[in-house]
Amino acid sequence: EKPFTCPTCRKGFSRKGTLTQHQLIHSGENPFTCPTCRKSFSQKSNLTQHQRIHSGEKPFTCPTCRKGFSQKSNLTQHQLIHTGEKPFTCPTCRKSFNKKSHLTCH
Repeated sequence: EKPFTCPTCRKGFSRKGTLTQHQLIHSGENPFTCPTCRKSFSQKSNLTQHQRIHSGEKPFTCPTCRKGFSQKSNLTQHQLIHTGEKPFTCPTCRKSFNKKSHLTCH
């Protein structure tokens, strides 16, 4: 159940606090500031992810080759190298790619 709805985009949330945090996206407020470089973010999770640039922390490790990544999405993308999966297909010629950016360039 998601009883809290954003009045701007109509997205629903199960907690009022989560809605309040979400609304910062629309207001342009960036209350979370990196103490190292002063870059600011609307979401605390984005600040946490950004801070890994400075710390070098790579908490997501590929189980196949042990390469580390600062973001889970980068690990997920990397794992396609090992599986050979190519989920992005050109609708015109049907050629497939393992990265969306490669399809876009194609």
